Amino acid sequence: MTIKIDLRLAALGLATIGLGACAPVDHGYGETLAYAKAVQTVNPDPVYPEGGAEPGDNGDVAAAAAERYRQGDVKQPKAVRSTAGASGGGSGGGG
Repeated sequence: MTIKIDLRLAALGLATIGLGACAPVDHGYGETLAYAKAVQTVNPDPVYPEGGAEPGDNGDVAAAAAERYRQGDVKQPKAVRSTAGASGGGSGGGG
């Protein structure tokens, strides 16, 4: 009787291992980490505008902006010029 139980236990263990081998393989494993590293590499030391929200702000700037929005007194954003894409105008866009 002990041998039958041991064989059943061994068969159950092999079946579990066999079913585990059928699991799908995620070939995109690690993509999130690679993307996060690439984003920080693009501009590792960003320059923030004067009076803009900066890392470490405690929310006072956002609260003031939300209050201005409620009152209908929204600040218009300033135009920003960039040298990126200086070969022409327009944007990619998709459809």
